[in-house]
Amino acid sequence: MVASMASRSAKPEPSVQRNGTVAAEPDRVLVGEIGKAHGLRGEVKVEVHSDIAERFVRGSELWVVKAGRPAGRLTVLQSRPVKGGLLVAFDGIADRDQAEALSGSRLEVDSDQVPAAPDGLYYYFELLGCRCVDAELGDLGEVIDVVEDGGGTLLQVARGEEKLLLPFVDAFLGQVDTAGKRIEWRLPAGLVETCTSKS
Repeated sequence: MVASMASRSAKPEPSVQRNGTVAAEPDRVLVGEIGKAHGLRGEVKVEVHSDIAERFVRGSELWVVKAGRPAGRLTVLQSRPVKGGLLVAFDGIADRDQAEALSGSRLEVDSDQVPAAPDGLYYYFELLGCRCVDAELGDLGEVIDVVEDGGGTLLQVARGEEKLLLPFVDAFLGQVDTAGKRIEWRLPAGLVETCTSKS
């Protein structure tokens, strides 16, 4: 799930806001989302957002986050593949009612458990919050989302009431400093106007 070098993006463990859910804490990274309960013994279906297979092996500990509730920790008892994800059993979740209560939760890990991306590639969570600055136009705003549209990676950038969708490709990029939360651009004339929408 690593994007091509030209896109300069890596998709493993994205921290992308989905379906209006709360984005991960700055020091945590989304690795899965809990769907429906399965059966009567507490298993749940998990949509996986990580390329690291060990995330869901027996004994793995994950943060569980659901809107309106404090974050907690879950330990994996077992997991098995199914179409579209995994069926996972967690320690302390023993029946269908407990499993249903987890539906809609996010599964996260601390960001220091994520291996460094290969040189020239970036995790989604590293790009979120970066300030975008164009060589000619100056400040463009802050990255609030990363979008895959089938043709490549786009960064959604918020600037006041406006939002821009900028192609994250080498041809338009200068320095990408994820540690300093700054992306420098060399955008063609007229692109910002074309890519701007009112929120």
